[in-house]
Amino acid sequence: MAGGVVVNNGGGKDYPGKLTMFVLFACIVAATGGLIFGYDIGISGGVTSMNPFLIKFFPSVYRKEQAAEKNQSNQYCKFDSPLLTMFTSSLYLAALVASFFASTVTRVAGRKWSMFGGGVTFLVGAALNGAAKNVLMLILGRVLLGIGVGFANQSVPLYLSEMAPARLRGMLNIGFQLMITIGILCANLINYGTAKIKGGWGWRVSLALAAVPAAIIAVGALFLPDTPNSLIDRGHTDAAKRMLRRVRGTDDIEEEYNDLVAASEESKLVAHPWRNILQRRYRPQLTMAIAIPLFQQLTGINVIMFYAPVLFKTLGFADDASLMSAVITGLVNVFATFVSIVTVDRLGRRKLFLQGGTQMLACQIVVGSLIGAKFGFSGVADIPKAYAAFVVLFICAYVAGFAWSWGPLGWLVPSEIFPLEIRSAGQSINVSVNMLFTFIIAQAFLPMLCRFKFILFFFFGAWVVIMTLFVAFFLPETKNVPIEEMVLVWKSHWYWGRFIRDEDVHVGADVEMPAAGNRNGKVDPAKLAN
Repeated sequence: MAGGVVVNNGGGKDYPGKLTMFVLFACIVAATGGLIFGYDIGISGGVTSMNPFLIKFFPSVYRKEQAAEKNQSNQYCKFDSPLLTMFTSSLYLAALVASFFASTVTRVAGRKWSMFGGGVTFLVGAALNGAAKNVLMLILGRVLLGIGVGFANQSVPLYLSEMAPARLRGMLNIGFQLMITIGILCANLINYGTAKIKGGWGWRVSLALAAVPAAIIAVGALFLPDTPNSLIDRGHTDAAKRMLRRVRGTDDIEEEYNDLVAASEESKLVAHPWRNILQRRYRPQLTMAIAIPLFQQLTGINVIMFYAPVLFKTLGFADDASLMSAVITGLVNVFATFVSIVTVDRLGRRKLFLQGGTQMLACQIVVGSLIGAKFGFSGVADIPKAYAAFVVLFICAYVAGFAWSWGPLGWLVPSEIFPLEIRSAGQSINVSVNMLFTFIIAQAFLPMLCRFKFILFFFFGAWVVIMTLFVAFFLPETKNVPIEEMVLVWKSHWYWGRFIRDEDVHVGADVEMPAAGNRNGKVDPAKLAN
């Protein structure tokens, strides 16, 4: 074995160490940053289906809804309101802008303080929303929520990827997506309960309770340790060595520590990460940082999760039934995410992407066909309960496919592919693209539903075909590869290898470069150890 390199399943070094309770606890606490994002996704769709909320802030939507229920107007168009979509999507525009500022905070002050800032800002936004007297207060509160989401989504995936041992990075990083799904489920359950409150103020409880997940991440961040990567990058080398011993549960950390120091020293040569990320050698990572979050939103999942109660109301469910249907999809989301946690470091990222994409496509075709067969282009129909339940079944199958593929992997893969010198900038691009297209789709969905009708499901289905082919041909397998050696994966890929020169590869001298031309981009163990 050349140079003493031990190769694990996906290639790269298998540093000594184990999953310690310290790391597990830190990753669980950090992952709660996903609660605020998930809670908001679930809560916004629920309150916009509550009549007292619509009467107070969006009376024109309420009137359209009442007319539609009497079959006097198009079911597809009853929630189409620019003001209503601005309420929902203003958060994502704010998160987009905030993620760029979060990049600097994350790099200069550390990952934990970015999480803390996100939690506190989200807390203030929740208070403002709960006490809202007019639409302006509502949207201002949403903007503050968005700033909190931008900071949390920028820092949490980075923190998890840096703290986790390489062989368990997928499982621990997906804790973030698991918390998002738990946040969505909790929001759906709360909406179901608050909708029954007499007096029409239940929506205030739903919005104000966003303070709970905000407080959890804000307080939890105060007790989190910094990652060894961040400590080294900020010049605290002794503290970084102590932290690395603690997180790996062994004193045998010299090899990993030296690799982290080498990565940090190289990163310090990069004065302008935002300019450097445009260099040819970073083309593979930049492409993924843009394509993966773009495709994640174009799966159509937020269409389902934002507007699940609205969508089920459109299908003919009563108020309570529509909220309960959203709870059901929320439960599916949580349990299917556990499938990803168990399998991601065994099967790898690519297999989950490809299987999930195939399942989502099949379900979108079925759901679009079922809705089209009843509503047609007129948008007027009386849906039998059994028929509507059948639609919900396939929506649940679609949510499951997303929850073990594009949901968690859309955050995991971008967070693990960047070298340290451009990591914060790369994650900011990932978050900002995610938020930009979440904003665009949230703005466009209701008008598109009104105009495209059931064809909208086929529209997103076509994008699923494109993204599945993209993964098949252009995304290499990254399971079990240490972050500091990820450049070997790109260099060995049949397409991306042409962008990376041999002199751009700076890994330990005892690691040989794998041969280019491997379609899946896997680092061949035979090339690394002989």
